Amino acid sequence: MDKAKDIARIMELVRPNIRKLTPYSTARDEYKGRIGVFLDANENPFDNGYNRYPDPRQKELKQLVAARKGVAVENIFVGNGSDEAIDLCFRIFCVPGKDNVIAIAPSYGMYRVSADINDVEVREVQLNEDFSLPVEALLQCADKNSKLMFLCSPNNPSGNSFPQAQIERLLNEFQGVVVVDEAYIDFSDHESLLTILPQHPNLIVLQTLSKAYGMAALRLGLAFAHSEIMSVFAKVKYPYNINLAGMECAKRLLQRDVDAEVALVRQERTRIVPLLQSFKSVRKVYPSDANFVLVKVDEARAMYDVLIAAQVIVRDRSHIKGCEDCLRITIGTPEENDKMLEILERYEEGHLY
Repeated sequence: MDKAKDIARIMELVRPNIRKLTPYSTARDEYKGRIGVFLDANENPFDNGYNRYPDPRQKELKQLVAARKGVAVENIFVGNGSDEAIDLCFRIFCVPGKDNVIAIAPSYGMYRVSADINDVEVREVQLNEDFSLPVEALLQCADKNSKLMFLCSPNNPSGNSFPQAQIERLLNEFQGVVVVDEAYIDFSDHESLLTILPQHPNLIVLQTLSKAYGMAALRLGLAFAHSEIMSVFAKVKYPYNINLAGMECAKRLLQRDVDAEVALVRQERTRIVPLLQSFKSVRKVYPSDANFVLVKVDEARAMYDVLIAAQVIVRDRSHIKGCEDCLRITIGTPEENDKMLEILERYEEGHLY
């Protein structure tokens, strides 16, 4: 396999105007030495801790991420949530009104929202009844204008992971870029695809600091890919997409060991599944590798309304094809999970809130 030819072919998928784009450049991008007096960016000169623009390349934060993930700095993009990385995929690879992307369904709704914003056709392929991956259907759906394929593994809202061998077949046979969203990988027994990133120049892996690392309020998403793809991401993103306060907080929180918290979530997931299955109104709890479970019930909206009345919110997915009569329930603390179970027990007994 000729890696140079492979990456050259992938870079040909980049929109022509993006390939020719001259990015916005700051003076601090252009000068690499030590700076003592800053008179280049029209900033307020009076130091209050936030009067200077943040590092547009997030060098220190990327070094911490690189150490955590075992990936080189040049293979990392830090975005304003994974949603920024998703949007950049469309802006970099898809010509509006011409190109299309392939996505599984049901899955994370932002793939379609970003496609609609960028005027890009989405070709959705329904997962099998057990939420397994329809590999042949995904490949048959592609044509010469199919630039991206979005897979979420573990998938949201079904919670299941897809076998690596199936994803690798898609990487080998699909002629575009495969984007695998691993937002929930820390809760799974399956290995991250970061381990095979060097072998597949057409792979982009998305992860997040929102879930296992507990930084949802900071809105920090991660993308990992070949360095040439990441260089295009850096060229197209807004210059200061991550603010200084967020970066400083993330650097501090990345020092924490979250293994015990992840282990407790996994333990609670194991504990509540049989308890949920014991309710007469619960028809099925789907296997999950994520920090949530998808639950098929007799009357999803009635159960949802009872939980809301008791000030417990879950996600009603019953209107989505393939998730009829389903609620998605996040795994909370043991106390939160017990409260949810208690409400459902009262619901079954007819003691409505």
